[in-house]
Amino acid sequence: MRKPFICGNWKMNKTIAQTGQFVADLLPLIAGVKDVDVGFAPPASALAPAVDFLIGTDLLLGAQNVHWKKSGAFTGELSCEMLDEIGCDFVLVGHSERRQYFGETDETVGLRAVAALQAGITPVICIGELLEERDRGEELAVVERQLRAAYENISAQSAANTVVAYEPVWAIGTGRTATADEAQRMHSHIRDVLAKRYRDIVSQQIRILYGGSVKPENVVEIMQGADVDGALVGGASLSAETFASLVRFRV
Repeated sequence: MRKPFICGNWKMNKTIAQTGQFVADLLPLIAGVKDVDVGFAPPASALAPAVDFLIGTDLLLGAQNVHWKKSGAFTGELSCEMLDEIGCDFVLVGHSERRQYFGETDETVGLRAVAALQAGITPVICIGELLEERDRGEELAVVERQLRAAYENISAQSAANTVVAYEPVWAIGTGRTATADEAQRMHSHIRDVLAKRYRDIVSQQIRILYGGSVKPENVVEIMQGADVDGALVGGASLSAETFASLVRFRV
């Protein structure tokens, strides 16, 4: 049985002080929730201070990006060693905004994922198709290509320590969202691709999150999919009250 994971991606939002206030506001709202993993990825400036805010809690801390090299002339980047020293539990790799605005490719997403695993950090591997790719009926092929590239150099043993986040690009920040059936269809496809790459027993261990305008109004329906194991949440993760309602989707 895969434990659901509700993961917030704050993008370029919240200061250090606002991060501390968010944690203080969130904790009493999700008190008693033990059957869901909960984490968030603040901007890099708040990563180290956030560790202190999370002492004594079960909240997971993630970074929004990482470089695959251990060090070097890569202005603006952070290495896995740096994230591990901070105390990050997971890192997003290949988010559509990183692909769109900062030139990340299928190949570099794979490099980032491997580096994270080697450092003991869980990579949340983001994949998803553009609207024009879906309109052409290419969504399954696009997602399979992205998956195969990301997992090309990941062993079956390591694969179990990864998370996949399916984020249809046309549904990010647009207010549009895939229907529950559309989400389940793609998640089932993702698991089938992973089963072909490894074995079914391995693919069944990998959590697959849905990301794309997840909100309190649709989270329960989306989470009913047999292969939907959680959500990668953008805008709705910035409010402690809204995020808590997503975490408590079973209540």
